[in-house]
Amino acid sequence: MTSRRSFLMTLAAGAAAASRPLDLLAAESGVAEKIGLQLYSLRADLPKDVPGTLARVRELGIVEVEGAGLWGLTAEQLRAELDKAGLRCRATHMGLDRLKDDLPGAIAEAKTVGASWVVCPWLPHEDSFDRDDVMRAAEVFNVAGPALQKEEMQLGYHCHGYEFVPSDEGTLFDTLAQSTEAATLKFEIDVFWARAGGVDPTALVEKYSGRVPLLHLKDMQKGLELPPGSSRAPHETNVVIGTGQIDFPALLRAAEAGGGELYYIEDESPKPWDQLPGSLSYLRGLKL
Repeated sequence: MTSRRSFLMTLAAGAAAASRPLDLLAAESGVAEKIGLQLYSLRADLPKDVPGTLARVRELGIVEVEGAGLWGLTAEQLRAELDKAGLRCRATHMGLDRLKDDLPGAIAEAKTVGASWVVCPWLPHEDSFDRDDVMRAAEVFNVAGPALQKEEMQLGYHCHGYEFVPSDEGTLFDTLAQSTEAATLKFEIDVFWARAGGVDPTALVEKYSGRVPLLHLKDMQKGLELPPGSSRAPHETNVVIGTGQIDFPALLRAAEAGGGELYYIEDESPKPWDQLPGSLSYLRGLKL
């Protein structure tokens, strides 16, 4: 009788879990409530159908998204579509030139879509990235960061692999960190590109603990090795999270210890809709 009762209780628990919203299930698994999606992952779909694409994102149980442009809409129109889909955009990407030449416009756009984080995703450079490129960026960041803070917003920089080449300070990423104020420039560590660039993403998050509130989560195909400073890789080497070479439990423990706030999946593969369910399942199931 006892075993039968246990069996029935197990069935009931399973049925209850199946009927609960995905958001609630996600919130029960540690860091999962901080997991979101960088909308650049869906760059093939959003230009064609913003409402439908955002609705599909919400159906995956995702609430947090990170912006990557307006996809042909005004900021007001995009905010309306995000609200309609039940999505929240607390961070958005803006190019360095926009921060340099149109900072008030960048701030206004970010506020309109709901973002309090403005993240620069790329530093323009020629064939090779050098110290002069770093110093030009630092000059912009040292103006934009304080200006954003006056608006109760925060500036971030997203690494992309090319920064992890030697410099007097260690790497050019270290040069950028030392040339900017920790209070006014935080980092969004893209773990794929950190690894591609030649550094251990977990060690990088630990080194800059307290300065890495945002992550881009993506996994690298096992066996892939790239030269230090790499910022390019075949898209198909971006695999389902948990199936590649990144140690995500160690990475997320380091992020949590350093005050991590938002962890965005960015799937740059040719088949994000196929890969996202597996990545979400893995991340939601992690126990740190």
